[in-house]
Amino acid sequence: MNLQIANPIYDTVFKYIMYDSKIAGVLLSAIIGEKIVELEFSATEYTLRDDADPSELNRTLEQIAVCRIDFKAKIETGTGHKIVTIELQKAKLDTDIMRFRRYLGVMYQDPENACDKDKVKPRQIYCIYFLNYDVGFSNCPVLEVNNVVTDVATGEKLENTSEFVAGLHHRSWIVQIRQLKEKRRNALENLLSIFDQTYVSGNKHILEIDESQYPEEYRFITRKLLEAFASKRVREKMQMEDDYLKELLLKEARIAEKDEVIARKDETIAELAARIAELERKLGLTTKTK
Repeated sequence: MNLQIANPIYDTVFKYIMYDSKIAGVLLSAIIGEKIVELEFSATEYTLRDDADPSELNRTLEQIAVCRIDFKAKIETGTGHKIVTIELQKAKLDTDIMRFRRYLGVMYQDPENACDKDKVKPRQIYCIYFLNYDVGFSNCPVLEVNNVVTDVATGEKLENTSEFVAGLHHRSWIVQIRQLKEKRRNALENLLSIFDQTYVSGNKHILEIDESQYPEEYRFITRKLLEAFASKRVREKMQMEDDYLKELLLKEARIAEKDEVIARKDETIAELAARIAELERKLGLTTKTK
C-alpha cells in the first residue's frame, strides 16, 4: 500500500515526530543500541515564528541551518540505570562544523548536564547527527564514533568504564541521510527508511512509501507522518522553511560574491604594489640600507 507522508527532512516535520516520546524513544534507542526507559525533553534551539519577517531574520536564518533537540535519557544497563544527555542535531545543508562544536561546548559547560543534585558529577553526552549530506563515508548510512581507552604500552583496549573518561569524552552517531538509498541491511536501516529522500514524489514536501515494506511494529511512526501531512499548519510551516532557506542561500551567495570581489581587489592591489616596487628598483629610488 503506497502512502503519502510528510517529509521528515523538514525541521517542522522532524520535530512533529520527535516530540512524540514513544517515537523519539524508539528511534533514539535503535540508533544508540541501548534501551531507553525514560525520556525527557530539554532545551530546543530555534523556533520558526509565523509572523517573522525574512528580511529581519539574520539570527534565525543562521539557526535554521541546524535544528537541535536535546533529551535527558534514562538508559537500562546490565547493573541498573544511567542518565545521559542526548544532543540531537539535524542539518539539511552542508554546514560549518564550528556550528556543531560551539553547541557541543555549550552542552559541556551547562551545569544542568550533571547527574547529582550538587551538579559536580558530569552526565555523559551522546551526540546524534542527522545530515542531508555526506561526510566522506560511502555506503554507510549510519556511523558510530566511540571513545576507546587503550593501554599505550601494550596496545590493549580496556573494557572497564570510568567516570573521568565518560565525563570528558562523548559518543557520536552520524546518520548520512543520502546514503540510505534503499539500503535495508539491518533493522536500524529499515527503521530509518522513512528519511530516504529517493521517495520524494514530485512535491519535495511529500515522501511516497510502500508501507507494506516498513516494519509493522513501527508503523505508528508512518501514521504520525501521515497525520503531519494531513495538517494544514505543518504544510504551511514546511513552505515557510523553504522560503527562509531560500533567503539564507541568497544571503550566503551575496556574502560569497562580496568576498570574491574583495579578494580580487586585494590581489590587484598586491600586483600594483609589486610593479611599483620593481619600477622603484629600476629607477634607483629604492632606499638602500647600510
